[in-house]
Amino acid sequence: MLIIMKKSAGEEALVEIKEYLITRNFDIHQSTGANRTIIGVIGDTDTLDSAELEQMPGVLQVVRIAKEE
Repeated sequence: MLIIMKKSAGEEALVEIKEYLITRNFDIHQSTGANRTIIGVIGDTDTLDSAELEQMPGVLQVVRIAKEE
């Protein structure tokens, strides 16, 4: 799963979403570019509600990665 943050997302929003994921036992990988920050979520993301994540402050879009069969 990828969580794409808004350009305007502040450090507080990043901390909040990272804490939310870490307390639910997910590993994360943050990639910060010139215009966007993307958080890669590592683990069984089937238990995460994309709509709930998209409502969190600073989140632009949540993208699920298709599972390989």
